[in-house]
Amino acid sequence: METVLSGIRSTGNLHLGNYFGAVQNFLKMQQEYNCYFFVADYHSLTTHPKPDNLHNNVKQVFAEYLAAGIDPELATLYIQSDVPEIPELYLLLNMNSYIGELERTTTFKDKVRKQPENVNAGLLTYPVLMAADILIHRAHKVPVGKDQEQNLEMTRKFAKRFNHMYGVEYFHMPDPFNFGKELVKVPGLDGTGKMGKSDGNGIYLAEEPASIRKKVMSAVTDSGPVKPNQEMTEPVKNLFYLLELMSEKSTLDHFRNAYNTCTIRYGDLKKQLAEDIIKFTDPLRTRINEIYNDEVYLSKVVKMGEEKARASASQTLKDVRKIMGFKSF
Repeated sequence: METVLSGIRSTGNLHLGNYFGAVQNFLKMQQEYNCYFFVADYHSLTTHPKPDNLHNNVKQVFAEYLAAGIDPELATLYIQSDVPEIPELYLLLNMNSYIGELERTTTFKDKVRKQPENVNAGLLTYPVLMAADILIHRAHKVPVGKDQEQNLEMTRKFAKRFNHMYGVEYFHMPDPFNFGKELVKVPGLDGTGKMGKSDGNGIYLAEEPASIRKKVMSAVTDSGPVKPNQEMTEPVKNLFYLLELMSEKSTLDHFRNAYNTCTIRYGDLKKQLAEDIIKFTDPLRTRINEIYNDEVYLSKVVKMGEEKARASASQTLKDVRKIMGFKSF
């Protein structure tokens, strides 16, 4: 069975875009592949180096993914920092990674522009740590967004370089995971682009109803149609797409007809959309809070994930050390 690996940033709480995009595909993947899902707390230090909320963020993300349906019996769900083999492989891979190629990566240049006061070594070697995350389980496939495609290509380069330098065919060349169809891209509430945490335009699975209503009611629209069947502007298209995801077909048809006949009231549409989102997220929020507060269950799942991840990682590291020439006296 092929191995699939995906990292989850410990600062990235789940919003509707994550749920309808990656998570629903994760739920299918865990049925068909040997899946490793990890919370990337080491990676978060490149941009969030202070310890204030690190533990709670990890705990929240863990609870959200479990509530969303990741099954720790089917997949391996673990915390990156619980697997010491990862930083050791990271160190070994760094010895054969070159400053020039790391400085040319798009993600590094982007972060330098965004946080010039914190250009740390972790930012520079981010692709090497990502490679260690993937290669530690000898993954065949990795679900990645457009912004991480270059880093996955770097992983392939490091794997190929290792195999060539030591005359082995040990590491696979991991491919980007293809879900076989266009991913669902949930639009944000700001009228453009997709829903995302950094843009502040998302609705979170654990968000309280009052906050959801406030956000949806402030969503960007336009002045309304002035002629029948008028082409929708992007902000209005976005609202109708959210309505299509969240509401009954009869509700969607009602507001489409109102738009096409120039009788639509965006305030009514937003109120209905907000209530339908709340209806959808209510059981998820309840389950997230239950898991978050169940220390016994969380500890059990974290320990199980650590044991399964380390079983795989320790074998890889043992093999790599032997290939590189490390021997016991």
